[in-house]
Amino acid sequence: MAKFGFGRWLRWCVVVGFSCLLLTGCAVNSSAGKTLRVATEPAFPPFEFQKQGGELQGFSIDLMNAIAVAANFKVDFQSLPFDGIIPALGAKTVDAAISSITITQERAKTISFSRPYFKAGLAIAIRADNQNITDFDSLKNKKVAVQVGTTGAAKAKSIPGVQIRSFDSAPLALQELTNGNVDAVINDAPVTLYAINTGNLQGIKIVQQLLTEEFYGIATAKNSPNLVLINDGLDKVLKNGTYSQIYQKWFKVEPPSLPIKSPFENQISTATPKISTSIDVILQAFPTLLQGALVTLQLTILSVVFGLIGGSLIGILRLSRIAPVRWIARAYVDFFRGTPLLVQIFMIYFGFPAISQELGFTFTFDRLTAGVIALSLNNAAYTAEVVRAGIQSIETGQAEAAQSLGLSSIQTMIYVIFPQAFRRMIPPLGNDFISLLKDTSLVSVIGLEELLRKGQLIVADNYRAFEIYAGVAMVYLCLTLLFSQAFSILEAWMNPVKPRRNYDT
Repeated sequence: MAKFGFGRWLRWCVVVGFSCLLLTGCAVNSSAGKTLRVATEPAFPPFEFQKQGGELQGFSIDLMNAIAVAANFKVDFQSLPFDGIIPALGAKTVDAAISSITITQERAKTISFSRPYFKAGLAIAIRADNQNITDFDSLKNKKVAVQVGTTGAAKAKSIPGVQIRSFDSAPLALQELTNGNVDAVINDAPVTLYAINTGNLQGIKIVQQLLTEEFYGIATAKNSPNLVLINDGLDKVLKNGTYSQIYQKWFKVEPPSLPIKSPFENQISTATPKISTSIDVILQAFPTLLQGALVTLQLTILSVVFGLIGGSLIGILRLSRIAPVRWIARAYVDFFRGTPLLVQIFMIYFGFPAISQELGFTFTFDRLTAGVIALSLNNAAYTAEVVRAGIQSIETGQAEAAQSLGLSSIQTMIYVIFPQAFRRMIPPLGNDFISLLKDTSLVSVIGLEELLRKGQLIVADNYRAFEIYAGVAMVYLCLTLLFSQAFSILEAWMNPVKPRRNYDT
């Protein structure tokens, strides 16, 4: 009996001891199997970009994967626009970000940075035939393209008389320079040099490198436990030679020495999460947002006018008895309704000038003109279908009666059919107008500072994404409600059957 009890006691000791060892191993390797959601914008070669198959590659991508192996965690890369990365970290929708983010004092007040992993600086890029710009001072009163939310954009603001054009990515800013729409681009030197050396950009040169000395860091939210894990992995790859191998793979030279700590470590955020503070942020941004709203209205009204004229003609041609004319009108409608408006904007503003240069002549678009053309062509396709349906809704007997009175087909359309059809078109045309008003936000991709772009530029400075975009949404809502009411009044005014008031008591 005693022997049996001793054996049972021994087995329990073995089980408890093994369990303790297992728990200790789990505690030591708490990061094992952990997955970090890492944000990046894959439009910044050679640091972050995509292969032809869509797979991420670049110096930053290779480095983050090496850090994950060294620190024993996994990486889930998530593509975000550069100006949305810091707000995403603040909202904790991602755990970290590696996207060539320069460590600055203002950013360090909002997010935390790892130790620096790359030494960089800004460079000035100009067209190869430009002999007037030789240094930073010669950019005075010039047109300069930058990427929104970057240190290059901040540096450009210090140039007297400069006209800044902001784009969502560095390749778009460089394409703007290639098309001859700006005099220079201020961008990170390694990115511009890579684009030139790979032959992806023709006719571009660097006139001054390293306007500033900057360091990239891996970003996390404030007080994030992931920062220690990332720094630990970064320390290991720097010491074991992995960092040097990755650096030489992409830049063909030995890496420079890097600081051990972030130059702006332990910065204290000045923002306070109070409702009154958020309201103050919105009120301060409101005048700037209203300036953007005026550009939005200008885009909308011009595009609606041209779209209505073009759409009416195309809608009538859709009803033509001549088959080739009818097919051409149908092809137009199918193309502009079947392709994204954003793609059409890119094609018109960036594509046509680039093609013209390939053909040996220079052709450029003003940003407002390009935006109006793209929006008008797109809107005309939708308007054409509204017009066609409105005309077909009128009874054929009216056309026959008009022709029996001696009116020609054109006169019948102008004086009889179209006025009646237009009353029926007002509700769907009102919907198209409201949709177009909101679609003007897409023109921000070509640097036109309408309502949304104004909001993006403010967020790039203060990182208060929720408040600013809430303000943008309120302005859009006010505009849509205003025009919805205006179309309701117009519809009631053009209604031939006026509702009678009931005077019975």
